[in-house]
Order: sequence, then C-alpha cells, then structure tokens
Amino acid sequence: MKPRIAVLGCGYWGSNHIRTLKALGALHAVSDVNPARAEGFASEQDCLAIEPEALFIRSDVDAIVMALPPQFHADMAVRAVQGGKDVLVEKPIALTVADAERSVTAAADNGRVFMVGHVLRFHPAFETLKALIDNGELGEVRYIHSHRLGLGKFHTENDALWDLAPHDLSMILAITGTEPIEVRGEGAALLDNLSDFAHLHMRFPNGLRSHLFASRLNPYRERRLTVVGTRAMAVFDDVEPWERKLAVYRHAVWQDSGQWAFTTNEPSYVAVGEGMPLTRELEHFIQCIETRAEPRTSGEEAIRVLRILTAGTVTHTGSSS
Repeated sequence: MKPRIAVLGCGYWGSNHIRTLKALGALHAVSDVNPARAEGFASEQDCLAIEPEALFIRSDVDAIVMALPPQFHADMAVRAVQGGKDVLVEKPIALTVADAERSVTAAADNGRVFMVGHVLRFHPAFETLKALIDNGELGEVRYIHSHRLGLGKFHTENDALWDLAPHDLSMILAITGTEPIEVRGEGAALLDNLSDFAHLHMRFPNGLRSHLFASRLNPYRERRLTVVGTRAMAVFDDVEPWERKLAVYRHAVWQDSGQWAFTTNEPSYVAVGEGMPLTRELEHFIQCIETRAEPRTSGEEAIRVLRILTAGTVTHTGSSS
C-alpha cells in the first residue's frame, strides 16, 4: 500500500503536486487556508479536504507535500515532522538559513524524511548530463553557467534570485560536489525593492567557476545550463524539444607555434528518455518514505543552496536600482 500523502497549499504549484500524486495513486488529502479551494480540489480528485490545523495530527496522513509561500515553510515543516509526518518542502524551504536549519534538524530529531523540491535534479536530461560528466566525457569541468529567464512570476517576499535560482544551484552543486568558497551577487530592481534581475558569480575550491543569471522581467524564456570541460562542452536547454534538450559540443582549442588555434564542431544530441521531472521527483519521495532512504535532494542540500542565495542577495532600499 502506498503512503497516504497530503498536499498543503493548493496554489499553482500545489495543484501540480495534487494531480501528479493522484496519478501515482498516493494522494490522500488536500489542505489550504482557503477551505473552498481545498474542497474544490478534493471534489475534483476524489480525496479528503482537511483543515491545515488538523493536518499535523491526523493518523491517516503519512506525509505532507508543502507548496506554500516560503515564509511559512519552516514553521509548517517543524510541526509536520513533530507530528510524525515525512515532508517534501517546495523551494525555497525558508527565507533564512537559520529557519532552514531549524526545520531540517527537527526532521532528523524526529526520524522523518525531509526532501526539498529541486525538481530539475529529476529531469532525464540533467540525469543524463550528470552521467556524462561522471563518466569523464567532458573531461575536467572548468566552468558552469546557467540562465533562467522569463516574465514572472512576481512575489512580494522573494526576488528573482530566490524564486528562480534554487533549481540551477541544486544542479550546479550536484555537478561540483562541493560548496563555493566565494559568492558574489549583483542585482537590479525595477518594479519595487526586490531584484528582478540577479547575477551570481561563484568560485569553487578546485578552481572551477560558475555564473548564474536569473530574471523575472525578460521578454523571452531561457532555461539553459552550460558545462564547459577540458574535452567537450554540454548544454541542457529545457526550452528545446526532447530530441534537442541535451547537446554536446566537441570543440578543440590548442596552441600552435605560440598562437591559439581552434576547431568548431556541430553539436551531437544525446538521446534522453522522456519523463516528467515532477512525476519522477514524487516517485522518489514515495520510495524514500517506503525505504527510509536519504532523498537525492535532501535538507542538507537545501541549506547549502540557501547559504549561496543569502551570500548573493543584493538589498535595494529605493524603488529602483
């Protein structure tokens, strides 16, 4: 019998969790501060609607997926794990490192699974890219840059960096296997005092460098992660169709008689099995609940991501910067 999972927060992303868990046969209940919204989903998905206050003490709920505004995640996660529930908390799991550590520690103290919704770690194209890197296909990785640009969504509590960058930081940390030793942030706020454009520059212990650009005020969508190695370069472009999502460029650069020479090659597209990252993420969560294994996207990883976000945050005092 699959674990009985409740979704707390029936907004845009919560609704995706609800429908996906229903398809996986693990949706038991929905919960929201707006009772009518929860009742609507409960009726649509043939599950229970439970008041948020009652959710944490229900014996028929094994785990909770939290898709709330991030300022509420830490307190709700602590209450859930103290109530004996395993949790998957959407990113960012908190707005401060201290709150993140508090919720992750509470989960460990209560023997509960704590997973964070860094959904792109479960994208088949990223999994294939990670395997190429681990197998040495790109040589030594020297540089990683990611661009996540588009129009919206706009939040009152977290800026473009905190809303968009966790996905890319999770992938970058998975590739590097370590935290950066230097983080420098730049940001520009056009609408209010929160960054609509954000840059992160990172330096890692082995000399690898990385750059991240996130924007919620861009006229076109870009979802691209580029990894530059000593043997080849690879691009994971999530805007492209499946057959072109992962490209490897085997360019060559060398010195000849004191001069630099290079050759360029057309990209080779790597076959990637199609699969919805959210479905794969929730399947992994269910498996961790059943086996008590440490999730691939653990609370400790989430804390590392928040440390970088905190170090790279730019504060704006005026209406624009």
